[in-house]
Amino acid sequence: MTLWIDCDVLQADGGTRTAAISGAYVAAKLAMQKLMGLGKIKADFFTDSVAAVSVGLWQGRSILDLNYIEDKDAEVDANIVLTGSGRFVEVQSSGEESTFSREDLDAMLELARKGVVEITTEQKKVL
Repeated sequence: MTLWIDCDVLQADGGTRTAAISGAYVAAKLAMQKLMGLGKIKADFFTDSVAAVSVGLWQGRSILDLNYIEDKDAEVDANIVLTGSGRFVEVQSSGEESTFSREDLDAMLELARKGVVEITTEQKKVL
């Protein structure tokens, strides 16, 4: 059995792509729960949750969940995908308008971790 989840983000800005990833996990988990309820599968096949956030450097400071204005004017833009246990799935960042230091990256990663913890908490409430 294969479960395909396709998130077509037709008009994206800020954290749209990361919101799609976080929502896709919830959709997949709900589908799995339904299949278990129908007796189509015997056990939960998920080993962990997944959530994503956008972070960046905007006007010299690290920010979480960039909106359109922040995203288009960010010095650095990053998308971070983490499991619920804190393991990295993806770290994608680029200096849109400038370079960035290791300290900047560490600050963005820490901010992303905090954001993913909040999203994971909300995902658990839904599920």
